[in-house]
Amino acid sequence: MNVAGSTIGLVENIKLLGVTLDKSLTFRKHIALTSQSCFYHIKALRHIRHTLDSNTAALIAHALVSSRLDYANSTLYGSPKTAILKLQRVQNTLARIVLRSNRYTHSAPLLERLHWLPVHSRIRFKLATITYKALSTSSPHYLTTLLRPCQPGRTLRSSDQHYLTTVTSSTVFGSRSFRCAAPAVWNAIPLSVRSAPSFDSFKRSLKTYFFRHPPV
Repeated sequence: MNVAGSTIGLVENIKLLGVTLDKSLTFRKHIALTSQSCFYHIKALRHIRHTLDSNTAALIAHALVSSRLDYANSTLYGSPKTAILKLQRVQNTLARIVLRSNRYTHSAPLLERLHWLPVHSRIRFKLATITYKALSTSSPHYLTTLLRPCQPGRTLRSSDQHYLTTVTSSTVFGSRSFRCAAPAVWNAIPLSVRSAPSFDSFKRSLKTYFFRHPPV
């Protein structure tokens, strides 16, 4: 590829703001690199786990691994279950090490004991919190312009429920964009959670809801 007299080679993947993008935008490379990085730190944590108390181990686990799972995870909304499962294996392994459980222990009770939402729920949690901030503070502007409350004239019930207007896309990748994903996630949350008076209370209520009603 020639640009202004300079030859630029084509690559299979590029890294942008810490997210690896592949030519098909499947995020498979990003998930693979994230898993590899997480397991590297998990292996190191396993070696020193016996010298740490539970609280310290949980703090280290969050700083070194969980933060990597959370970073830019909203871009993974709508990814195939097989892709998300790879990241879920990372979190399950981490929980077993922190709580010193064997590999055959079911992960769900361990995650709940640590107050860690599963990866699938964490993705929706991130989208919902971003949406709440955008609606309550009207910033950032480039996101608030993508969110439109349902018009009262169309359906009175939708107005009372504070629903957002859903947007459809003709492509699978387009349906994963914020303008399509945010209303879908927001409208699926109960009104009692969406109408929380503060951001902190919203996060607490949303986390409790996702623990009781994990996404399918």
